[in-house]
Amino acid sequence: MQKSILIACLALTVISCGETNNKPIDHGKNTRVLPELDTTRYNVAFLIMDGTYNTEFTAPFDIFQHTKYRKGIKAMNTFTVANTLSPITTFEGVRVLPDYDYTVDDLPKIDILVVPSAEHHLDTDLKDNIMIDFVKKVDSSALYMTSHCDGAFVLAQAGVLDNVVSTTFPSDIEKYRAMFPHLSIKDSVLFVHDAKYITSAGGAKSFEAALYLCELLYGKEIAESIAKGLVIDWRLDQVPHLIVQ
Repeated sequence: MQKSILIACLALTVISCGETNNKPIDHGKNTRVLPELDTTRYNVAFLIMDGTYNTEFTAPFDIFQHTKYRKGIKAMNTFTVANTLSPITTFEGVRVLPDYDYTVDDLPKIDILVVPSAEHHLDTDLKDNIMIDFVKKVDSSALYMTSHCDGAFVLAQAGVLDNVVSTTFPSDIEKYRAMFPHLSIKDSVLFVHDAKYITSAGGAKSFEAALYLCELLYGKEIAESIAKGLVIDWRLDQVPHLIVQ
């Protein structure tokens, strides 16, 4: 009987030790998991912060992330950048863990920057010189700079829209004109493409602007395929837009 009890105790000890060893161990910064970036793809960074609006962030993210499921194209790596590695809270209350902190990290080369709208893009965010300088730096080498809704205010504040036509959220057009009277601003369209800059009205129409960039890069068939996968009826000729040649 004593021998049986001893064996049972040893077995429980082994099981207990095994369970303890299988628990995740917090090593501080060593627990951070960076996104896997395929070097044959475009790097697409999403600039997020507290107050980012869900749709302007998730709509283009969905479109671009789905490119990796299409064969024969240079697909996209999608990742987020912020001024912190702590979770940011969107306007609607979703908490998002950024992939990179642009204030301290050695970032991968950014081919496409996406600036979703955020709650304070018309006021305090425009005073964030570190963020504005980051946008300027990315602009110097990016293939495309894109914004949705009031994200255009950030690009305008960085001075990158000075020589192109742009647009923003319909009800903020007059505010946009008042704050940046030197800009060429187009209203009554869902997106504008001028040079390497694509600015959109935002909201659910952020999908359209993102699909347009896919059609530009990959062709109509691929764009329609991505749209179909997300149950979107994509017809560029039915979307009010301006392409500046």
